Amino acid sequence: MRSLREMRLRIRSVRNIAQVTKALEAVSASKVRRAQEAAVSVRPYASKAWQVLEDLANQPGGESLHPLLVSRPRTEHVLVLLISGDRGLAGAYNVSIVRETLRLFRASPVPVRYIVVGRKGREMLIRRGADLMAEFSHLPTVPGFADVSAIGRLAVNEFLTRQADEVYLAYTEFISFSQQHPRVRRLLPMHVPERERGSGSKTAPGPQALYLYEPGRAELLDQIIPRFTMLQVYQAILESLASEHAARMVTMSHATENALELVGNLQLDYNKARQESITSDLLDISGGAEALSVSARVAIPSHVA
Repeated sequence: MRSLREMRLRIRSVRNIAQVTKALEAVSASKVRRAQEAAVSVRPYASKAWQVLEDLANQPGGESLHPLLVSRPRTEHVLVLLISGDRGLAGAYNVSIVRETLRLFRASPVPVRYIVVGRKGREMLIRRGADLMAEFSHLPTVPGFADVSAIGRLAVNEFLTRQADEVYLAYTEFISFSQQHPRVRRLLPMHVPERERGSGSKTAPGPQALYLYEPGRAELLDQIIPRFTMLQVYQAILESLASEHAARMVTMSHATENALELVGNLQLDYNKARQESITSDLLDISGGAEALSVSARVAIPSHVA
């Protein structure tokens, strides 16, 4: 059985851990609110950009005018942009996205290379022998578009130079403070679905509205499509950051609760051990006093004689 001193040190150590996890929970709660606000603020811009892209791609005039929209007949090289975190203590956040990505691409019949955002993803992929092309880390708490544009630009250049025939984006989608889902979707070639021309009724659909753009359609596509691709990467990074901070906040909250519960159990064990120690000391004292009393009663008659 451990001594009382060891138990006191153990209780003090667990209390210190609870203070640290409580502080990390507060920091993550502050960061997740800012990251969530940034992700929500980008969504209207992304929605409008996608609407313009649909209008341009679905205008009468034949085939696509930009190479980022063209699917290649054969897929010989795949590039995956994986977004993870720089730090741990976030529960299963990093493990989940890496595991989901490897589940989809481990048995790929063509070579797969990775661009990794975050040190944790890089470390786990290196341990599994993956082919890493580039790594980005130490992003700001709420990065701006300029902070991450180089990541999307690298993926676009790899596709345009035919170093990759398909580019996939792996990130964690922020649902709520308690729910974050790993998601893997194709980034390039970009697929713009043809807009539905009817509302499901049997009546004949009306004529499609045409828009005039200045400058021309090709010039706009050259500007919009690469930028919108980088915007999707930016949106995914914001979603992943919000998910990471939310996962860390929940994990640290549970860690704090567990530490306080452990402190209560240790304090109860300490009180029991202290009571046993006091009882044992009292028994020793009373036993010694009783032994002295018996010894005195035996010794007096013999002395008198």
